[in-house]
Amino acid sequence: MAKRKRLKLKEPFISIVRILGVILAIILAVFLFYRYEIHTIKKLGYSEKASQFILFNFKKSYVKSVHYSDTLNAAFESESYNEKYLKYYAQIDYYKGDLLISDINSLLEKKYSVSEINVILAHGSLEDVRDFAKRDKVVYLDEYFDYPFARIRLYDRYLAYSDETGENAYNTIVYVNLDIDKEEYNEPYLINKFSIDMLVNKHFSLTKNFVPNNLVTISSEDSKNEEIKLNGEAYKAFKQMKSDMNKEGLDIYINEGYRSYSEQEELCDYYRNLYGDNYVSKYVALPGFSEHQTGLAIDISSTSVKTFANSKEFRWMIDNSYKYGFILRYDSMFIEETQYNSEPWHYRYVGTEISNYIHEHYMSYEEYYAVNLFK
Repeated sequence: MAKRKRLKLKEPFISIVRILGVILAIILAVFLFYRYEIHTIKKLGYSEKASQFILFNFKKSYVKSVHYSDTLNAAFESESYNEKYLKYYAQIDYYKGDLLISDINSLLEKKYSVSEINVILAHGSLEDVRDFAKRDKVVYLDEYFDYPFARIRLYDRYLAYSDETGENAYNTIVYVNLDIDKEEYNEPYLINKFSIDMLVNKHFSLTKNFVPNNLVTISSEDSKNEEIKLNGEAYKAFKQMKSDMNKEGLDIYINEGYRSYSEQEELCDYYRNLYGDNYVSKYVALPGFSEHQTGLAIDISSTSVKTFANSKEFRWMIDNSYKYGFILRYDSMFIEETQYNSEPWHYRYVGTEISNYIHEHYMSYEEYYAVNLFK
């Protein structure tokens, strides 16, 4: 049998293979080093994209010298990154938004300090911040923005209202948040979604088609009118409250509950025909502006005394209704905030968390909303 000849590579080809091997080894080593460096930076908390920027722009020593910051991470990811502001980014609070770094740059360009920028970011949406960054620098931020419920988009209105009325900063913020600086019924905030904590008054309006969730019919035990409806959660709380009141020899019933937009229109027309527009504007809410459309408000009476404010039941309600999630909606002490005269018979269900807070701090629902719920 003939021997097979062994294939022998020519020397030039062997050299090429060796060179390629060395190149591949170098590439692999560089890649492994690169991945190691990226991994090291990512362990500090930075994203893949930010880590690449840090590595290729020789910022590894810097990021290791400062605490991880979401804002700094966003800066390294952003096309708006500005080297001259690097030392500030890590000190600024993070808020999610594509243009956050651009907005921060604009504020820094106007010579706002880091603490001032954090105040601005904390008191508005990123859209509000963007608009605020376009204006001339505001010198005195502390007067209003020491309060967490102040909003930077309303800064000019705060100034104007304070100048006009002489109110202190706290009251100014509350009233402007509630649009009390505007004319009643003028350009109201529209509500079309049901919630237990919704605010309805002369500046916050329900839409024409709004219907509350879970409307139930009140039983004859609790009302002399079989057609009255109420939100189910509110009615359940009322029944428990009435039951506990009965144990003390007292009793109440509901005169009014849910009232639709069209029913409020009819009510306004009725009183307008009787007493005129001036009476309606003072004593009757316009359609959409009545709490009764929420399904969470009730007008109540005593079974023993004609004038509810003179009854033992009224005193019991003042002392106990908050335990069941109800508040006296129109207190004589809060006419300036509610813009309604006292109505001892009108109660609103807001849930026990809110009613307990209001009872403890003795405030109107408007003030509670302006401080705790206003966006």
